[in-house]
Amino acid sequence: MERAGPGDWWRVRRLDDGVTWIDEPNLHDFYRCNVWHVRGRDGDMLVDSGMGVVSLRDWVPLVTERPLQAVASHTHFDHIGCHHEFDCRLCHGAEAEMMRNPTRVATLADPYVQDDIFIRMPPVPYASATYQVRSAPATRLLWDGDVVDLGDRHFEVVHTPGHSPGGIALWEAATGILFAGDLVYDGPLIEDAYHSNAADYQRSMERLYDLPVRVVHAGHYPSYGRERHRQIIGDWLKAKEKA
Repeated sequence: MERAGPGDWWRVRRLDDGVTWIDEPNLHDFYRCNVWHVRGRDGDMLVDSGMGVVSLRDWVPLVTERPLQAVASHTHFDHIGCHHEFDCRLCHGAEAEMMRNPTRVATLADPYVQDDIFIRMPPVPYASATYQVRSAPATRLLWDGDVVDLGDRHFEVVHTPGHSPGGIALWEAATGILFAGDLVYDGPLIEDAYHSNAADYQRSMERLYDLPVRVVHAGHYPSYGRERHRQIIGDWLKAKEKA
């Protein structure tokens, strides 16, 4: 399979509300994590950091311009691969051990990371058989109700277990922006990982359904608005009632 150069690995698209959408276009859609950069008055926030096969700091200058808090929505391989590149690393306390010791099994690299997840392979010397996320111990543990403070912007931590034990969403009430992680997005959801929990998943979906969102920036696939948000979760909840 053809290999991409490091300069072709990251794609950067500026959206409204001081949000920039960063992703890895050489991965197939299902495996392609959305990395979100948020500009604040006193500093910036990064939500997730991709696979870590090409440096984010070296190839996306935006993430080095100002003080930055790198938040993990959860600790699967496609979301924390570049967290070790940042000094300020935040995750929910339930997944702190996975940030410190991100084994292939714990991060789902085993079984998901195979050559066929790529459209173009990462640069040499990457090899799927030896891929592993680097340790990035959290410098701040997050709990439900905590706030990530950017000075003029405040994101409330909403603990959303279900997909994983320490999954979180980040809610900015002033703008109606929700960073939803992998609990909900506009595509096929993963509810059967080794540490997924069906009862937690339902409670978390019910909680996010009632938020007065304006736009949802999720862990995968394109962003969407309030109507689609309620449709996705509403349909999911109805399907669970019938199961």
